[in-house]
Amino acid sequence: MDKLKFYNTLTRRKEELSPLSPPVVTTYSCGPTVYNYAHIGNLRTYVFMDELRRTLKYAGYTTKSVMNITDVGHLTSDGDDGEDKMQTAAKKQNKSPEEIAAFYSAVFFKDLERLHILLPEIIAKATDNIDEMIDFVKVLCDKGYGYETDDGIYFDISKFDGYGKLSRCNIEDALAGARVAVNTQKRHPADFALWKKAEKNHIMQWQSPWGMGYPGWHIECSAMSKKFLGERFDIHTGGVDHIPIHHENEIAQSEALEGHKVVNLWMHGEFMLVDGGKMSKSLGNVYTIDDLIAKGFSPLAFRYFCLNTHYRNKLNFTFDGLSGAATAYNRLRGIISACKTAQKADADTAQKVQAQKDAVVAAVYDDLNFPLALGELWTMAKLPACRDIYDAAVELDSILALDLHLPQEQAEQQIPDEIKQLADKRFAARKAKDWATSDALRAELDALGYTVLDGKDGYEIKKK
Repeated sequence: MDKLKFYNTLTRRKEELSPLSPPVVTTYSCGPTVYNYAHIGNLRTYVFMDELRRTLKYAGYTTKSVMNITDVGHLTSDGDDGEDKMQTAAKKQNKSPEEIAAFYSAVFFKDLERLHILLPEIIAKATDNIDEMIDFVKVLCDKGYGYETDDGIYFDISKFDGYGKLSRCNIEDALAGARVAVNTQKRHPADFALWKKAEKNHIMQWQSPWGMGYPGWHIECSAMSKKFLGERFDIHTGGVDHIPIHHENEIAQSEALEGHKVVNLWMHGEFMLVDGGKMSKSLGNVYTIDDLIAKGFSPLAFRYFCLNTHYRNKLNFTFDGLSGAATAYNRLRGIISACKTAQKADADTAQKVQAQKDAVVAAVYDDLNFPLALGELWTMAKLPACRDIYDAAVELDSILALDLHLPQEQAEQQIPDEIKQLADKRFAARKAKDWATSDALRAELDALGYTVLDGKDGYEIKKK
């Protein structure tokens, strides 16, 4: 196995990977709360998680990766305020939480597939592991870390000496910064819920030693990582938004229960901005992969866009930036695919190709420096055309996952499913002689960048 270095959020420095049980590397990744569509900021984090797993595999390691699906317990804030997000979505859409979870999980997995994000070996649904969560909370109570109030079981952060070590805040800071709790029975405002007692009308609840209720969001990851990865594992990943609350609480729970460090290395992906600011529904700048496709961009162009910024740096999304990335990405594919039929390189060029390939790998092995890796790949692509470039790029694509073996033209001819569906609706309206609907749909397709050519028995779509 090759040597890899990753930045550890806990220690604030790069560390050489030293797996607990090589060649296996165990990882846990915080997955989605499946109450709504994943937006491109969420998906940037999963691209980062995929970069990590692909790099581990390329370096010769075997991965045992777990990702949770939160389908209960995540309240409307990342703390303990408001309703469960699943219950809120179920009420709004007049569906059961199970229907909500099934629908948005399917959309999420479709987005991962379109972005060439490999699925972890284990997908763990929260609702499938309630018993493990109850057992976890019982042990914490037995050890004196958990205490009961009228509305649930809470973790007493003052009992855990290491609280705040991930976010570098101390308990005094946590207490000073905590919002005034509605529940005056909490010992400290920053104590967090392990288990919530359910009101009678709560549609997701389970029997527990404390009556009917449901798990706190933070306990889910601690219980499921223990179940599938054991009392110690190598790497925990997530977004930077998880550092101050969710992951801080995970550390407290897990280490309080086990009595030792559980996670060796914490890795976090930075935020995505939109036009230099925060992504917000009120601003109308929350985009999904379907939104990008509707505007004529391929999911892999978005992946390429993500790879151009280091996962630990903020990424500013603009459509101009995505357009530039899409143009560069198509050019790169065109150059590399053209090398498939070229002659083998002479000795000097072959040596240069190998040097650039090694440089790509070295960049990736140094804390997933994909921006540098892409720069080295472009340097290789600009060498005299030869089959060696194609072969090297195709091998490297097991990490990059950009379909570098496909020609540029093929990428441009792909018509998104959403565009085909609009065209089908227009064709049906045309057959029904509903000219107003037909014209409206043609105008919509035109605005999205597609031309429809009508024939006697069908139609053809072309990207403008």
